[in-house]
Amino acid sequence: MSSQGPERKMGQNGIVQPLLTDLYQITMAYAYWKADKHDARSVFDLFFRKNPFNGEFTIFAGLEECLKFVENFKYSESDIEYIKQILPSHVEDEFYQYLRCLTAKDIQLYAVKEGTVVFPRMPLLRVEGPLIVAQLLETTLLNLVNFASLMATNAARYRMAAGKLKLFEFGLRRAQGPDGGLSASKYSYIGGFDGTSNVLAGKLFNIPVKGTHAHSYITSFNGFNEIKNKELAPVGGGPPQDLLELAVNFRTKLVSIFNVLLSEINDGELAAFVSFAIALPGNFMALVDTYDVKKSGLINFCATALALHHLGYRALGVRLDSGDLAYLSCVAREYFRLVAEAYRIPYFFDLLIMASNDINEETILSLNEQLHCIDAFGIGTHLVTCQKQPALGCVYKMVELNEQPRIKLSQDVQKVTIPGKKDVYRLYGEAGYALIDILQRTSETSPIEGRKVLCRHPFQEAKRAFVTPSKVEKLLLLWFSDGHICQPLENLQGVREAVEESLKILRSDIKRTLNPTPYKVSVSDDLYQFLHTLWLANAPIGELC
Repeated sequence: MSSQGPERKMGQNGIVQPLLTDLYQITMAYAYWKADKHDARSVFDLFFRKNPFNGEFTIFAGLEECLKFVENFKYSESDIEYIKQILPSHVEDEFYQYLRCLTAKDIQLYAVKEGTVVFPRMPLLRVEGPLIVAQLLETTLLNLVNFASLMATNAARYRMAAGKLKLFEFGLRRAQGPDGGLSASKYSYIGGFDGTSNVLAGKLFNIPVKGTHAHSYITSFNGFNEIKNKELAPVGGGPPQDLLELAVNFRTKLVSIFNVLLSEINDGELAAFVSFAIALPGNFMALVDTYDVKKSGLINFCATALALHHLGYRALGVRLDSGDLAYLSCVAREYFRLVAEAYRIPYFFDLLIMASNDINEETILSLNEQLHCIDAFGIGTHLVTCQKQPALGCVYKMVELNEQPRIKLSQDVQKVTIPGKKDVYRLYGEAGYALIDILQRTSETSPIEGRKVLCRHPFQEAKRAFVTPSKVEKLLLLWFSDGHICQPLENLQGVREAVEESLKILRSDIKRTLNPTPYKVSVSDDLYQFLHTLWLANAPIGELC
């Protein structure tokens, strides 16, 4: 097992470019240009309507990728040539010349700080600028925020379930393609995981890389005669010693300590462990469930670990990949205790016990109830594919054009947009927890600490409350203006710490797995009146016959 230093930097995915979009964005761009609306001053909100995983919070992630995409937005000559192929032949050459010169320098992008807990209906991004550019950014921004936020939220939920135990992302082989695998590694680390098995993610993002070995390594050995090199030099110097002979001798003594039959212990497994230990004596961690955990795997591991100890090395621990994980982890800890006492090696009792095998959030919670002895979890499929909910569902809606509000109506009230340019404030109570988020028009005066604020449900007239905040936090900040990112970006470690701190502002009942309390997102009285006036003005009036 290996790890990098404390500095964690974020990188940019090379595939993120202007053509990573839907065709209709380009056809709309041409139509805007043709209608001479391309320079209209637009405002778009990016938000979601429901928290994922039956929970009541979401972690916002993907901001740095969004900002770098906007900063570098420009069509290459090969992009223009391809767009010519997919658009109708009658499209004027002047449009393509316009695209050649198009950048996002006139865009202003406001956003919530990456790693912040966020909630339905609040804008995560507010994009202002020429209509054609803001429209062309839509699909890519949604792509960059949707999975990143979903992944970070999923990881944060695993972190809360696991408490202080170590969590490692082992999902590359099950991820949604190579890009999905890299994103999963990156954003699971942000959400609270301690490392990944993904070597490329380790290189690109400086995430600690962890790994043991597979069952195939164990099954590749049938007996002791297959070990070509049996010797290992002691840590303190001196002639190399036969590690296999040492392990076999220790195993003979352990049989009586563990009360097992020597005939049931697999020699090929011991040969594999000894061979692996000779290759990586300072990083020996063994997968012990290839044959039988109690009758073979743990005994062979302990024998090899004692042989290493005899030469001055320390084994790391074991990994369980099948069976009753709670029970077997307790068996492993008991074996370690017996060895620690019999040979007076205190550290042996605390050797790492890692569990894998298709673990999900519910599995961890169930294991907690069973009083397991696991120190770390390796999580793959359920983490990286977000099996419980595969998409967050962020949307990107126009809320203003040329300083005139725009609203989208729907028979489903949840899909009615909140019009106009808005700011978002988080109001805190005396205990330090967040009480409520409030959306209000940018023309309004911001809430003030110690001064009563009327907070209203955007669609239900009777739901309203006065809140006197002890602290007010403005959430939407300007991150991109005049063609450049205008605030320093946190590295990966900084965002990871922001997630941890942001979750602390929520009461435990909001974060709990079963029946969490909904966190309220409200609107100001001014925005409420504005919304409903515009709603009535745009809604058709029915007629009875």
